[in-house]
This record gives sequence, structure tokens and C-alpha cells, in this order.
Amino acid sequence: MLASLTLLLVLQLIGEVLVQWLGLPVPGPVVGMALLFAALVIRGDTPAPLRETANTLLQHLSLLFVPAGAGIMVHAGLLAREWLPTLAAVVLSCAVTLLVTAAVLRLGARGR
Repeated sequence: MLASLTLLLVLQLIGEVLVQWLGLPVPGPVVGMALLFAALVIRGDTPAPLRETANTLLQHLSLLFVPAGAGIMVHAGLLAREWLPTLAAVVLSCAVTLLVTAAVLRLGARGR
């Protein structure tokens, strides 16, 4: 598990370095995840230790939201002042996500 976790963190670090070096407008962890995806596609399967580590992280995913929740509480005043744009952004992003997911599923189902 330690080796798989190290791999995930190294890929995140590589993503951060690439974002800083190339000036990309995306978060470093997203680039690191894309690198992981590319490596797994090239490899053809997911190694069992990496799969187990990912499943363990997913089982405890709710713990990763604690810092975000604490950050919201720190900026509660700002959130109270800017509630309408925040609500609009959340609703719009959810709607776009649902539409894109539905489109991808339709394309995937049509391909079968």
C-alpha cells in the first residue's frame, strides 16, 4: 500500500511541476491523474496493490472533505455575502455535469 500511495503522490507532484513549468490553467493533481490514467491505459490493467490502495482511499473519502468544510466555516461571512453567485455556480455546474454525463453515456451505449 505504501508503494502505491507513493506512486499517487509522485504523480501528483509531477503534475504540479508540469503545471508550474508550462503555466497550464489546470490543477496539478488533475494533470497527475491524467498521467496515471495514461499509464494505466498503456499498461492495460490496474495492478492489484494500486487497486487496493484506491479502494481504501475511496472508503475514507468523506474524511478528505473535512478541510474543505473547515475552510467554508472560516469564510462563512464571505459566503453569507456572496450566497447568490455561489448557489448559481453550484446549480449550473451540477446541471452541466449531469448533461455531459448523460451525453457520454448515450455515446457509450450507442457504440455497443
